[in-house]
Amino acid sequence: MSRTNDKTLKEAMQQMLKVYHLKGKFDETFAVKSWEEVVGKAVANRTKEIFIRDKKLFVRIESSVVKNELTIMRQQIIGNLNEKAGAEVVKEIIFL
Repeated sequence: MSRTNDKTLKEAMQQMLKVYHLKGKFDETFAVKSWEEVVGKAVANRTKEIFIRDKKLFVRIESSVVKNELTIMRQQIIGNLNEKAGAEVVKEIIFL
């Protein structure tokens, strides 16, 4: 016997995030967490600070050489982070 209001855990979590208006923050956190996977361990080790505010990703990098390389790859990184998050979370990257 199947009930009509049965949901998978994934569906229930998505509904809860939507109802409590937490989906955006959840996606932002997931994108920040995916930073190492997107740019690689070597770059992630040189990353000192990373956060998202108003769809802008702020990244503090200690190496000017790495910062320059990331500036060149900016659009690719934005695309990969948004793909990982499953939503448009980042529109711009600002390197500090």
